[in-house]
Amino acid sequence: MAAEGWIWRWGWGRRCLGRPGLPGPGPGPTPFLLVFLLLLGRVVSDITDGNSEHLKREHSLIKPYQGVGSSSMPLWDFQGSTMLTSQYVRLTPDERSKEGSIWNHQPCFLKDWEMHVHFKVHGAGKKNLHGDGIALWYTRDRLVPGPVFGSKDNFHGLAIFLDTYPNDETTERVFPYISVMVNNGSLSYDHSKDGRWTELAGCTADFRNRDHDTFLAVRYSRGRLTVMTDLEDKNEWKNCIDITGVRLPTGYYFGASAGTGDLSDNHDIISMKLFQLMVEHTPDEENIDWTKIEPSVNFLKSPKDNVDDPTGNFRGGPLTGWRVFLLLLCALLGIIVCAVVGAVVFQKRQERNKRFY
Repeated sequence: MAAEGWIWRWGWGRRCLGRPGLPGPGPGPTPFLLVFLLLLGRVVSDITDGNSEHLKREHSLIKPYQGVGSSSMPLWDFQGSTMLTSQYVRLTPDERSKEGSIWNHQPCFLKDWEMHVHFKVHGAGKKNLHGDGIALWYTRDRLVPGPVFGSKDNFHGLAIFLDTYPNDETTERVFPYISVMVNNGSLSYDHSKDGRWTELAGCTADFRNRDHDTFLAVRYSRGRLTVMTDLEDKNEWKNCIDITGVRLPTGYYFGASAGTGDLSDNHDIISMKLFQLMVEHTPDEENIDWTKIEPSVNFLKSPKDNVDDPTGNFRGGPLTGWRVFLLLLCALLGIIVCAVVGAVVFQKRQERNKRFY
């Protein structure tokens, strides 16, 4: 396609037909918009334009697939129930108790990247009679089966869960649900609570049994993790998750996995495209050994302080011990200040009254 190499990008916007997932050409900007954008140049300077993006084929899964009919393909390894066809990679069929995964051969040493995933979750099950979902991974270990959507628990790295079944019957959130987890190996994913206690952020996303293509994009750049979806066949991205303070090392592997239990679905990956983001780093950042970084997140509050909101988002939960302590400390300081001010005012009044005797 002639438009394959032509990308017009102002942040997250329309996807380019040449590259599913990337913003594409739209109506030309008005003079007022041009002036406005120039004034906001510093604000949008962190948004990468199309000329600064580079598809990394060694980390991408793109049709036409090589190795159709076999159990492996160049640059990617399969495991479990995964099946390669000419149109998709099926991680699990619509059958019970299946697990499958696909993992990139090559570790990724990019500091800033963006992954676009074209996927499809579908099956014969009706409302709440299907499961369990897909997990997208950027982790230290690969090809290790386990209980977390077909992959190992207590992982090191990043996971994005596309969960289709509410295991927690008390939850108010609406499924399907997309959530993010960063782990240094010390945390365990709790299926019975749909990972709520270790979730950093999430959103409701109606991606199951759609008659059109469904896409998800994950961007990591300078400590900021962003997840966007295109599920409405509008060729536009919709914000799902935006977190700052995320630290991820280089040298980890990309992968995708899925699992079914008593309920099932077809979980298909059509493509995974990784783009390098050309971002300037400070000399101090360049001197860091990024392979030694421990996966972590600098959050202002613990994920455990969150409770469900019917919209699928978080709202503040009950006061925790440290919050109560801070409130009591502020109240005590307020009382002391009021007492001091009151004493000073009282003393001045006493001195003023003495002048009349």
